[in-house]
Amino acid sequence: MTNRTFTMIKPDAMKNGHAGAILDRISKEGFRIVALKMTKLPAEKAGEFYAVHKERPFYGELVEFMSSGVIIAAILEKDNAVAAFRELIGATNPAQAAAGTIRKLYAASVGENAIHGSDSDDNAKIEGDFFFSGLEKF
Repeated sequence: MTNRTFTMIKPDAMKNGHAGAILDRISKEGFRIVALKMTKLPAEKAGEFYAVHKERPFYGELVEFMSSGVIIAAILEKDNAVAAFRELIGATNPAQAAAGTIRKLYAASVGENAIHGSDSDDNAKIEGDFFFSGLEKF
């Protein structure tokens, strides 16, 4: 178990003006931001990031959505970061997310669910390294 996880505030939450509230919530829940950037993923990079889903029927739509607008990528630190963050963001389907979770508050659908959170320590490292060089992590 590591104390770092990776997150992205997705294009829907950015477009809807929720980034500030989401970052504030992350901070208030005790996560320390150790890397942060705003960027736009070209379709090729979005496809690379989500390559694990390449054979799934939603892959093309996911790549299109994730390259449709600006995102905020971040590496977060806290004890048991992956599990704690997954609890904070809630279920992928906002209709099934617990009250008060980020997805319950800011997501519109399974496809436009406001935020990404790593699902394992290994993926947190892989995903963080995808977006940030060693010089960008503190």
